[in-house]
Amino acid sequence: MTASSFSAHMTTLIITLPQETASPASLYDYVLTSDGSTVGEQSRAALALLPLAGRIDDVVAVVPARHLSWHQVQLPKGTLGRRFYQEASPLRVRAVLDGLLEERLLDETAQLHFALAPSPRDDAPVWVAVCDRAWLQAALQVLEQSGRPVSRIVSEFAPDERMDVLHVIGEPTDARLVCTARGGVAVWPATASSVALLDWSSDQALVAEPAVAALAEQLFKRNATLQQSAQRSLLASQSAWDLAQFELVNSSGARTRKRWSEALGSLWRAPRWRAARVALLALLLVNLAGLNAWAWKEQARVNAQRTAIREVLTGTFPQVRVVVDAPIQMAREVAALEQASGVASGRDLETMLGSFGVVAPAGSAPTAIEFVAGELRLKGLKIDPEAVSALSFRLKPQAYAANPEGNALVIKQVAAP
Repeated sequence: MTASSFSAHMTTLIITLPQETASPASLYDYVLTSDGSTVGEQSRAALALLPLAGRIDDVVAVVPARHLSWHQVQLPKGTLGRRFYQEASPLRVRAVLDGLLEERLLDETAQLHFALAPSPRDDAPVWVAVCDRAWLQAALQVLEQSGRPVSRIVSEFAPDERMDVLHVIGEPTDARLVCTARGGVAVWPATASSVALLDWSSDQALVAEPAVAALAEQLFKRNATLQQSAQRSLLASQSAWDLAQFELVNSSGARTRKRWSEALGSLWRAPRWRAARVALLALLLVNLAGLNAWAWKEQARVNAQRTAIREVLTGTFPQVRVVVDAPIQMAREVAALEQASGVASGRDLETMLGSFGVVAPAGSAPTAIEFVAGELRLKGLKIDPEAVSALSFRLKPQAYAANPEGNALVIKQVAAP
């Protein structure tokens, strides 16, 4: 799926970067489109007057033809591999491009930004777009600081493998010829000498902006197809090219998040996904209703169990009129009943000493015994920690816990037997 299909049916702001170094005072040509294929609004304005982020879903920056040069290279086998966009791979590819293009460029490669053609392969020649890195980063930074961060960077023109097209753009006083062909993209001044060098035949496509249409007809002695600059920017945004590569992409994760964000935005807004959205919403509602029904059923079951326990308590001990914690209250009532009837309970001294005597190691007699409120303290026992752990384990089935505290062993009941 191409980048244009992701941005379809989203409100997209397409901004052509200024020729000079960008600043808040620069004027920007922009196009606003709500479906990716028609121009909804176009104008030239200062940065502060561009549409705000609240009105737009996506921002696409267009690099003017004059700022790009195009070079075709043959990458060594295995340069791209299967993990081109992972963390370490772009650094290796960038180093390869530096070596391949160093002799062709006038500036130092460290000062330039490179971008490979979409879906590059190392078994065929690959187009590389080159521009000044500082100029591009400054332009992107100004837009980001104004609250309009760019999600894609495209070129105003790109090599056309299908047909040769000659564009006449600009103003009558500063017109340019831009040739997009299988041989790349070339920019020429719109003069008679340039036309003679190009030797553009009458059967090859000629496209001109309205402002320079008369100049184009004068130079080429034939009519030109008219194309607004806004329409050209719109077509550029539909290109599969994305110049946000290498140092302009922080990580493969950033690229993935950007693509997923665009895809989810399209899924949420595109009319063609309306049925899918309705089905997803219906599925969520059904699941929500099911969860609520399940929760209600579980709550009803828990309430029924609590009611049954309360009924057992009040039915067995009618004197209990207020139920706060049925299990604890029932244990207390049973203990009180045992005490009143003279039956030994698990909280009595005799029962606790008897249980200790059954599991205590031979020869482990306490020197002092304290018993307060169901808690038995045995002092002076000469038992090592391992024996204490074994003793506690053997007392556990009788609902007793044994823990050393200082020079005493404390035994108390933790649950009703």
